[in-house]
Amino acid sequence: MRRHEFQPGRLLAGLVLLVAGVLYLLDATGEADLAWWVIVPMAMGGLSLAALLGLITYAVRRDQRDRISASSDQ
Repeated sequence: MRRHEFQPGRLLAGLVLLVAGVLYLLDATGEADLAWWVIVPMAMGGLSLAALLGLITYAVRRDQRDRISASSDQ
């Protein structure tokens, strides 16, 4: 399998949703007593941070590609 580029936004989104799922599972089994207003904002905030991180990663990589193509043109 060919190596792919590291995508930190997707990693963060996966971790946040994994934590939200574990907290929901703990609440469903009775191990923890969490209100919905704890998990929903945490998941939405984590997904928003993941989107922001993805945009920053895209901008940095695009700038690097532009610099490489500009230096090879000269």
